[in-house]
Amino acid sequence: MHPKVSSMTAENIALLKEIFNSKSKIVLTVHTNPDGDALGSALALNNILQQLGNDAVVVAPNSFPGFLSWMSGSSEIMIFDQQPKHVKEVIQEADYIFSLDYNAPKRSGNLCDFIAKSPSFKVMIDHHIDPDNEFYNLSFSKLTVSSTAELVYELLESMQLVHMITKEIAESIYVGIMTDTSSYSFSLRNPATFSISAHLISLGVDGEKVHRLVYDTFSENRLRLLGHAINNCMMVMDAYKTAIITLSLRDLNRFNYQIGDTEGLVNYPLSMENINFAILVTERKDQIRLSFRSKGSFSVNDFARNHFEGGGHHNAAGGNDAASLKETVSKLLSLLPQYVHQLDYTYA
Repeated sequence: MHPKVSSMTAENIALLKEIFNSKSKIVLTVHTNPDGDALGSALALNNILQQLGNDAVVVAPNSFPGFLSWMSGSSEIMIFDQQPKHVKEVIQEADYIFSLDYNAPKRSGNLCDFIAKSPSFKVMIDHHIDPDNEFYNLSFSKLTVSSTAELVYELLESMQLVHMITKEIAESIYVGIMTDTSSYSFSLRNPATFSISAHLISLGVDGEKVHRLVYDTFSENRLRLLGHAINNCMMVMDAYKTAIITLSLRDLNRFNYQIGDTEGLVNYPLSMENINFAILVTERKDQIRLSFRSKGSFSVNDFARNHFEGGGHHNAAGGNDAASLKETVSKLLSLLPQYVHQLDYTYA
């Protein structure tokens, strides 16, 4: 059995550096529907590990949004949905498996069973609430950072490897921070977020260009889907200071939905005055996907965990439901009265 350790101690940093210098087979895994933070963190570490002589590869459960495909190394990411046999072999042969931007094996979707069965040494690097430290041999979990990418930078700094950050690595870390803070608009309680970003810019990151590549590449269909969602699919419940956007498979097909087209959509209702809770309900082929956002003291992490087998952050979380779209919406509407007092506050 490997030792179970979970903290940012000097001993654990030393162990992590030993792994980085081991010249081993290392697989960096990300969660289902990987976002900018997951991919940015994985690609940055993958580059560092390869520089140090490791046989390292990034593995994703499914495809990622096209607006992240410009990132250095993204074309080499192995996607389980597209090459399951090869991905299984890589995971089985790995000496080390990293979980980046997720803190429990189930968040890796169809990779979960293969990761769980692998005898490899498992490392978790993440910033979400309630990490499953018992599953991992080595865990680095920090809730006060803006993103996993910021934690990756801190770990590189602690291992004295910051000098290895190239412009391409800096861009990957910057994307992780930028996307998980929604362009530096939330999760900004740590002054180091800005210091790290400043250093990344000093290494050659063009912040304006990166922002344009991520946020200004909408297809016409994606923009029309956004308009349709807000104009025709949004319910506003003033009594609960809540708004729900519901997208059916028919809606998605109508606008030729591509992975990433609903990214950020759940945030729009929170721009309305007196709305404290925003919910995006999206119908998939095999399940209903829910995204939750809130302002202030209302914990969507608790809401997602208690009712939709999900979780995440205090103000940003997700979940799933096996019921129909109509049944899921009915469930949400029946739950809101329980939270009327928690949602009835003025966010300042």
